[in-house]
Amino acid sequence: MPFMPMKFDLPKRVKLAQGLWMLYWFSVMVGILIFSLGIFFKIELRKRSEMMDNNESHLVPNLLIVVGMLACGINAFGGKVCHDSLDPMKFAKWKPMLKSYLLMCCGFNALLLLTALLCFLMQFAVYLTLAEGLKNGIKFYKDTDTPGRCFMKRTLDMTQIEFRCCGNNNYRDWFEVQWISNRYLDMSNDEVKDRVLSNVEQKFLMDSVPFSCCNPGSPRPCIQHHLTNNSAHYDYDHRTEELNIWIRGCREALFSYYSGMMNSIGVLVIATIILESVDMAGLKYLSTALETMADPENPECESEGWLLEKGVKETFSDLLSKMKMLVKTNQVDEGGEAQEAAT
Repeated sequence: MPFMPMKFDLPKRVKLAQGLWMLYWFSVMVGILIFSLGIFFKIELRKRSEMMDNNESHLVPNLLIVVGMLACGINAFGGKVCHDSLDPMKFAKWKPMLKSYLLMCCGFNALLLLTALLCFLMQFAVYLTLAEGLKNGIKFYKDTDTPGRCFMKRTLDMTQIEFRCCGNNNYRDWFEVQWISNRYLDMSNDEVKDRVLSNVEQKFLMDSVPFSCCNPGSPRPCIQHHLTNNSAHYDYDHRTEELNIWIRGCREALFSYYSGMMNSIGVLVIATIILESVDMAGLKYLSTALETMADPENPECESEGWLLEKGVKETFSDLLSKMKMLVKTNQVDEGGEAQEAAT
C-alpha cells in the first residue's frame, strides 16, 4: 500500500504544479542568497586574516559557495520540470530523469546538513585561531618596519576601533608586551633606560594602551597612559572608576561577530533543507499523480499520488536487501578476479 496517498483531479494537479514552480524558483533565490553569504563570509575572513595569524579555515565559506551554486542549478531544473508537467509531450522527456533527480536531491540535502553542522562546529576552531592570532598581533604591533608585519599596527588599530575592543582578553594584555618600537624610544632618557634595564627581557613595558582603545563616548579626555597609577591623574581611581577605554577584549568581540554570522547562516541552511524536502515531496506527488492517470489522453480524469510506492517499513526492507545484494555481487566479483590472478 502506498505511503500517504492523495487523490488528484485536474484543478489540483494544476495548482500543485504552479505552486511547486513558484516554490522551486524561491529556492533558486535562496541558493543565490547562500552563495552571496559564502562570498561575504570569505571576504570577512580574508579581511581579518592577520588577526587569525593567517591560519583561518575557509572550509565553511567554500562549502556555502558550492552549495549555493548547486541549489540554483538543481532548483532551476525542478522549476522547469514543474512548468512542463501539464503538457504530456513535454513531461515525457523529463519522466525518465525524475528518479535520478530525486536521488540527487537527497544527496544534496545530506550536503546541506553537513554544511549546517560545520557552521556550528567550526566556531570553536575560529575561537582558537582568533586567540592565537590576536596574541601574536599584539606582540608584532610595533614591527612596522618588518616585512610581512608592516600593516599589523594599522589592522589591529582599525579592529579595535571598529569592534570597540582592546587587547586580546582585555586591555591589560598591552601591559605585557612592548608595543612601542625602539626607534621611537629616547634611550638617552634615564627614565626610559631604567625601565628597559629593569626588565629581564630588556623590554620597555608600561601600563598604557594604544589610542585605538579609547572610548570616544567618554566625557573625560582619554587616559591611555599610566592607567594603574592613580596619582598620575586628577580625581582618578582605576579600581573603582569606569575607565574611558574599551574594556571588552577583541577575541570576545570578533568571536561574537563571526559566531553570530555562522549561527545565522546555519539556521538559513537548515531552513533550506526543509524547503528542499517540501520541493521533493511535492514533485513526487506531482510525478506519481501524472503517472497514475487512468486515461492519459483525458486530462480531466482523476489520479492518485503518493510519497512512497510502499509503506516505510517495506521501502527500507527493499533498500536493505538491494544493498546486501550489491555487497554480495562485489564480493563475488573480487573473488573471481583473485582466482584469475592466481591462475
